[in-house]
Amino acid sequence: MEPKKIAIASDHRGVEYKKEIVKFLENQNYEVIDCSKENTPTDDYPDFAFAVCEKIVNKEADIGILVCRTGIGMSIAANKVKGIRCAKINSIEDATLSRNDNGANVMTFNFTEDIENIKKYIMAFIKADVITGERHQRRIDKISSYEKEVYK
Repeated sequence: MEPKKIAIASDHRGVEYKKEIVKFLENQNYEVIDCSKENTPTDDYPDFAFAVCEKIVNKEADIGILVCRTGIGMSIAANKVKGIRCAKINSIEDATLSRNDNGANVMTFNFTEDIENIKKYIMAFIKADVITGERHQRRIDKISSYEKEVYK
């Protein structure tokens, strides 16, 4: 099922890209929840990653998008949230396979990637089937089982 509600956030370095992505998604008729309406030069990316992930965990959003300098810090923070599978996306193939094989529900980008490419990656992520095949589901089930065991 295609996601309808998308939570998004950026740290101070990704603000301009975030604005462009929000406009792009709204023009595609997606509901966008901005989880970083105010940024400062001293803001901390984990705060924004957690805000987006909480929207997903609480079923207020279907997927999330995070933008920072490298996309790596946001990805690390997001993956600390139980139930989140965040992928750093660098290509259409990454976007598709992160959904098909890994059931990713959050994607991260670096703000130095071409914005037109990012738009293509986002649409590939949105349009991709989630967890295609038994072996992929088995692997996701192992991750979920581990989360339940470790985070009782």
